Amino acid sequence: MGNFGENFTVEGFSENSVYIGDKFSVGSAEVMVTQPRLPCFKLGIRFDMDDMVKRFLASGLSGFYLSVIREGEVAAGDEIQVLSRDPQKVAVSDITRLYIEKRFSSADVDLLHRALTVEALPESWKEYFRERLENAGASVS
Repeated sequence: MGNFGENFTVEGFSENSVYIGDKFSVGSAEVMVTQPRLPCFKLGIRFDMDDMVKRFLASGLSGFYLSVIREGEVAAGDEIQVLSRDPQKVAVSDITRLYIEKRFSSADVDLLHRALTVEALPESWKEYFRERLENAGASVS
């Protein structure tokens, strides 16, 4: 059972193997992965633990948000099937890590440049990463 307001709780999909922009069918609906789910201070309040946000991020199990591409009927037990994988293959876990990373390696910069080309990644995330790249002295595309 979900404890964090999930709409779907699934098995077999992890933040390491799901990419921003991946498309899935569930029931008669179609959805697309858009961004990681990040915890806020309310998580610590709910669990009465000052370090809950830090523990949540350290777990690597942030979850991710989906946008609805096609509305449809969804029921408990419906199979989730991969319709397409984003060709840039930027994992949800990579976006989360890069969001909290203090410094970027050259491999991180390359990954961020790929992430900036993923259409499904919201513009607010792209702008955040562009600013981080500029502040790090990296070229921004």
